[in-house]
Amino acid sequence: MAKKTNNLGIAGKWAFILGLALTIIAGIIPITIPSLALILVVLGLIVGFLNINEKDTVKLLIAIIALMAIGSITIAEIPIINAYLGAILSNILILAGAAGLVVAVKAIYETGKA
Repeated sequence: MAKKTNNLGIAGKWAFILGLALTIIAGIIPITIPSLALILVVLGLIVGFLNINEKDTVKLLIAIIALMAIGSITIAEIPIINAYLGAILSNILILAGAAGLVVAVKAIYETGKA
């Protein structure tokens, strides 16, 4: 049987795709996008609310911690592409951090509800 998707699920997937595309474009092209951080936060919140279910909570939070802990250190060792990958990683952390905030608050709420 085909998996049913609702309009909110589709909106969440498009928010993720758009956010990921913006992170890469803004990291590669040396132009300034006004309010990029705000746009990524809003898209990340949408992704956190609509895309991340309970079984993916731990996986997402660990991935965000891993990105924060080792991502910038590893990229700093590659000076030729450091500027591009560093900007992309920073943007991804903004997007994922907002999604992670929603997921963490939802997890705390569910834990306290029991």
